[in-house]
Amino acid sequence: MPDTAPISVPNLIDSHAHLTAEQFDTDRDGVIGRVLESGMYAVVNVGTEIADSISGIKLAERYDFVHAAVGIHPQECGATTEEEIKELAQLAKHPRVVAIGEIGLDFHADYAPRGQQLHVLQRQLQLADDAQKPVLIHARQAETEILQVLREWTSKRVCKSAPGIIHCFSGTLETAQNYMQMGFYISLGAYIGYPSSKTLREVLRQLPLEKLMLETDCPYLPPQRLRGHRNEPAFVCDTAVELARINEISTAEVARITTANSRELFKI
Repeated sequence: MPDTAPISVPNLIDSHAHLTAEQFDTDRDGVIGRVLESGMYAVVNVGTEIADSISGIKLAERYDFVHAAVGIHPQECGATTEEEIKELAQLAKHPRVVAIGEIGLDFHADYAPRGQQLHVLQRQLQLADDAQKPVLIHARQAETEILQVLREWTSKRVCKSAPGIIHCFSGTLETAQNYMQMGFYISLGAYIGYPSSKTLREVLRQLPLEKLMLETDCPYLPPQRLRGHRNEPAFVCDTAVELARINEISTAEVARITTANSRELFKI
């Protein structure tokens, strides 16, 4: 059994967590307690559909350091109606909501028809504009299509603040540059330390820290030392340590810059 104690890197922000997932139903308070023990600054809990988004808001109302994002995940949008989009728009007005997400395109298994995914994504991008909130973008095996949609959207945005985050980035340097040119931040999880991520680590050495953020995507994608176990927000420290190693800088510097990026985008 590996040591599951969090590594201590204070003042980090987990920009993408799913604390409302059923994997936390038996010990959610304990998981959140470890966030406090690790000295983290904040956690952004990300919604995947309407009920989950509502649960995330309730969690953010309970804990000051938890903030909510509301959205409909591309894998969950197959039956999304206009009424649900309107309900999401109302949720976005809640003072604990800092972003719209998780939204995007997922062509890996086509859980929802591609045309429907595109429609729901575009409606939520419009909603984000109306709410003046950044977006959290999920893109899986749909890079060409998501870039086209986001280029069109960002070219018409009136708001001059950063448009949002590319969640769990694992692409090429060219793709990262395309996102950053549109103003997006690139968010990274513990997978950057996996043996299979050797090529990605070469890409990350060439990206400016001023455009990077940290996340866990918990309960998924645990650090390499905990493969096979559930991930949780306090383990975002592992990603900070790995990113510092990749860039040959201190973990304190990684924490300072990535936390400043998240605070600026989410206004927290």
